Amino acid sequence: MTSGASRTKPRTGVGGLRQSASDGLIITWRNLKRIPRIPELAIFAVLQSIMFVLLFAFVFGGAIPLPGGGNYREYLMPGIFAQTIVFAAATTAIGMSEDVHKGLIDRFRSLPMARSAILIGRALSDVVYNGGILIVLMLSGLLVGWTVRTGIPPFLEGVGLLLLFAFAMSWIGIWLGLSVPSVEVAQQAVFIVLFPITFVSNVFVPPQTLPSWLQPIAEWNPTSTLTASLRGLWGNPNPYASTGFPSQHPVLVTLLWVVVIVAVFAPLGIRRYRSMSH
Repeated sequence: MTSGASRTKPRTGVGGLRQSASDGLIITWRNLKRIPRIPELAIFAVLQSIMFVLLFAFVFGGAIPLPGGGNYREYLMPGIFAQTIVFAAATTAIGMSEDVHKGLIDRFRSLPMARSAILIGRALSDVVYNGGILIVLMLSGLLVGWTVRTGIPPFLEGVGLLLLFAFAMSWIGIWLGLSVPSVEVAQQAVFIVLFPITFVSNVFVPPQTLPSWLQPIAEWNPTSTLTASLRGLWGNPNPYASTGFPSQHPVLVTLLWVVVIVAVFAPLGIRRYRSMSH
């Protein structure tokens, strides 16, 4: 009995960090292999984002002029990229909740693997998944008139910032997915949390058009700082930038948001995972 029980315990001790990384990559690959089997997940995620591009570029774009005659579509696209990455938490939350309620988490617990691998694998696989969606979105953006005016290095810096932010948002999704009682509740809860973050921002309209009490919230909003960072890195117009610290140092503030989000929600997700009944 003792030897049987020991075989089901996760491996710890010497090489624990290496084992966590190795097991995490295995779970990452497992999650990515599901995408071709359920292509509708990626298809609808891409269609939703393209719908926002077309809706705001062609329906509302003419009603939102930029000072100095700037191209609204170039102004819009960095915000669409940022919004898509923020909503990445929804994919993570729903996937995590589904794994819990299908019993996969309990099955993983019974295997001789690092416990942290399940959460690390989920976070990393969703970063790769959202990277693929970003590629499709950027190609769509090129078709509607968006372009990068600063060269390849700043473009890669912006992409790296997006993926780093996706990693941070995945921890919010992990915590939510482990905290709700069903997949349906996960779908509702995540959008209640994410919609204010994406729309009380500079993604679609200038924060100066918001009520005065909302303007500081929109300026410090991580979606706003990420969007402003991309506009600055890629040479896209950002005529509504204020003189506040987040507007003048958006990349720094975005990196600080990444650190804060991971520092808060990674421990919360890990604690929730450890407290779940066997």
